Amino acid sequence: MTVTKARAARTSRITRAVGTGAALAAAALFAAPAAVAADAHRSPQHSGSATVFVQSDSTAANTVVAYARAADGTLAQKGVHSTGGKGGMLAGTVADHLASQGSLAYDRHHQLLYAVNAGSDTVTVFAVHGTHLRRVQEISSGGSFPVSVTFHGNQVYVANTLGGGSVQGFVRTGERLVKVPSWHRELGLDKGTSAIGQISFTPDGSKLVVTTKASGQSIDVFPVGVHSGPSARPVVTSTPGAVPFGFAFDSAGRIRVTEAGTNSVGTFTVGRDGRLTAKGTVPTGQTATCWAVTAGDQLYVSNAASGTLSGYRVGPGSGLTALGNTATHPGTVDAAASSDGRYLYVQTGVQGTVDEFRVGPKGALTAIGSVVVPDAVGGEGIAAG
Repeated sequence: MTVTKARAARTSRITRAVGTGAALAAAALFAAPAAVAADAHRSPQHSGSATVFVQSDSTAANTVVAYARAADGTLAQKGVHSTGGKGGMLAGTVADHLASQGSLAYDRHHQLLYAVNAGSDTVTVFAVHGTHLRRVQEISSGGSFPVSVTFHGNQVYVANTLGGGSVQGFVRTGERLVKVPSWHRELGLDKGTSAIGQISFTPDGSKLVVTTKASGQSIDVFPVGVHSGPSARPVVTSTPGAVPFGFAFDSAGRIRVTEAGTNSVGTFTVGRDGRLTAKGTVPTGQTATCWAVTAGDQLYVSNAASGTLSGYRVGPGSGLTALGNTATHPGTVDAAASSDGRYLYVQTGVQGTVDEFRVGPKGALTAIGSVVVPDAVGGEGIAAG
């Protein structure tokens, strides 16, 4: 049997096993030796602790641009890596062609980077070696126009925003993904509009959270079984008029959701059954509040039309203390914080740049520079080590 046929047969066996509820066992049998070997040969300098990755979302040929982070937090371009697919552009968008958060996800533990190719309906997997990326796989997203990707352990999920919205799950086996047909969920939203803002696991990996906008305007929570994938139907929290978009979890596991319809930040706790409890809303006083990121005990939300970041200190309760607004280049969109919380990197889509900020002890932001990302006007997707 040829290597190609052997790999195809092995993948088929795993997919069948996952479909009958043996996801973790199948993945472990297939991936463990390779994963152990990879971890054993991974050198400290390849930890990814001083890197930033930015997706161009170019409709001609999607790329991920790798940057090295200097000791002072500034970025230096080190490479441009093709995803093998194409970016996408939703009708009417200017600064945010995907109209989503989380189109690039970095698994630091396994040194893998996941990128959506909205124009090709695929997801690309890269192996990370410092600032060098090795393209491992390009696989169907299981739907139309993927815009957000998330992972926990050996599970990866992708949200597709068109065609009524859908979620597709995968099992990671070593460096590759295997699609699990039984982990597909249709959301049944308006087929003519962009439906999804973001998908993400809760910090403990027990639930998937999906924000829906346009016709939906809800926060959907899928409890996730270790073997069975997401629940058949989500627990839906309707937020009419709010237009929930991006979100981030604070250290207590609360969800901080940007509400583009009211230009505010809503706070929710997540119950064991997936039900959300509202804990308050704080207006930003800005326009097009759509993206959220945490850096230490701070929360920052991006206001695309205002060209600003609104900062908040997260207290021990559910309240947020305003830190003020910080100007960026035009079209403030997706953002990422360094793993130590000392630096914040913000995509600004009108000119295709990334603005660099130092995070002060009390959360104040100091601009330290900016880089132009090749072919990234309107691009979204950023991840930091």
